Amino acid sequence: MKLIPHWIDGSSVPGGQSAPVFDPATGQEQARVALGGAPEVDAAVTAAARAFDTWSESSLTQRTQVMFAFRQLLAEHEEELARIISAEHGKTVDDARGEIVRGREVVEFACGLGDVLKGGFSDQVSRGVDVRDFRRPLGVVAGITPFNFPAMVPLWMHPIAIATGNTFILKPSERDPSAANFVAGLYREAGLPDGVFNVVHGGKDAVDALLDHPGVRAVSFVGSTPIAKYVHERATAAGKRVQALGGAKNHAVVLPDADLEFAANHITAGAYGSAGERCMAISVAVAVGDAADRLVEILERKANEVKVGPGNAAGTEMGPLVTEAARERVENAVGTAAAQGATVVVDGRGLKVDGYEGGFFTGPSLLDHVTAEMDAYQEELFGPVLAVVRVDTLDEAIALINANPYGNGTALFTDSGEAARRFERGVDVGMIGINVPVPVPMSYYSFGGWKDSLIGDSPIHGPEGVRFYTRPKVVTSRWPRPAQQVAAGFTFPTSS
Repeated sequence: MKLIPHWIDGSSVPGGQSAPVFDPATGQEQARVALGGAPEVDAAVTAAARAFDTWSESSLTQRTQVMFAFRQLLAEHEEELARIISAEHGKTVDDARGEIVRGREVVEFACGLGDVLKGGFSDQVSRGVDVRDFRRPLGVVAGITPFNFPAMVPLWMHPIAIATGNTFILKPSERDPSAANFVAGLYREAGLPDGVFNVVHGGKDAVDALLDHPGVRAVSFVGSTPIAKYVHERATAAGKRVQALGGAKNHAVVLPDADLEFAANHITAGAYGSAGERCMAISVAVAVGDAADRLVEILERKANEVKVGPGNAAGTEMGPLVTEAARERVENAVGTAAAQGATVVVDGRGLKVDGYEGGFFTGPSLLDHVTAEMDAYQEELFGPVLAVVRVDTLDEAIALINANPYGNGTALFTDSGEAARRFERGVDVGMIGINVPVPVPMSYYSFGGWKDSLIGDSPIHGPEGVRFYTRPKVVTSRWPRPAQQVAAGFTFPTSS
């Protein structure tokens, strides 16, 4: 059985205990991953701290040259990495390619940090006194990332952290760990010194060790809201900076004036792509007024047309869920929705794929007449279930969204600029799409929601990422001439 080791200080470290890694399409164990804890985390921190001494003093040119080389290697090995992701996660190879491309965009942003890191300068703030500022890296930083984007989400963290002079420890999900090790190999090929990027696999023991270790200066986390709150509380109590992105319940509002075929097509892709295992997936369609009946009719047709199968098969549009437990949770949620009064328009439960009967498959499910009190609306199902909630007006749709505890992403489908402007200004949500179902910002903007979708106040990647991984120094300087007499005062200094 293949063992997926840790990657510490430029070398593979096998570790002791291990856990199974499954092929979601077959349900069979395909590898085992090393499970680390405090000893492995301490070894990684020690290596990263040693590497920080030299990497933090490397030139910006050297750091960006590594990023340029790393970016090129990601492009050259895109197909290989996509198939690694598909084999362990279950998503289609095309979908995996997409996440690599979106992650690579952050590397491209990191290649241009010379402009972002420019400091400010104020001349002659007082007689003969100038002020300037610049930013310095924090030290050893860590990323704790989820299973649903084993390449993209870490790539939203470590390129910016490393390009700004930090060293990095990645704790990926133990469900699909191989992408992290593959990326470590690409970094080494790109010329990154040993110890700058490390990978420690594991579960809660490894997470807690990172949160508690005094040598870790900052932690970036993406996952569920309860765990985001736990990470934020424990890491801040240990004096660390924290980025903690939580869960979501993303709404797509459809007005009667929208092109309903267009809206339904994009909502279907946004709901069932990657089997709904996305924090930006559309899980609620809010049908306004006369749009409802026709929209549900089109959504039903499109849900039944989704091609479900193994992620590496040609023509597959939706793969399996990541684990058997995930499938059971999703299918139980459909049954609960029916018991609570929702109409099951399309029932994906019990789907079997020929030749892959042991896989973790479920089909797309479409629920109508869902209300805000039902579990199917309140819970983050993280699966291919789309709930339709009917309202009479746009104002009711905005109120529905604002009453929801999550505020990650939302979308509006309309032909009205006035309605779009009212919507984008009125919803308490961090990322908004207008006729765009999955509004993930480009790398030069920051990614992050509101309310329970972001614990604390620090979004991820883009300019906010640079600020998170660095801290400012402000220098006030005077260079008097040798013969110049400058009186020293005992009062608080002022400009004059």
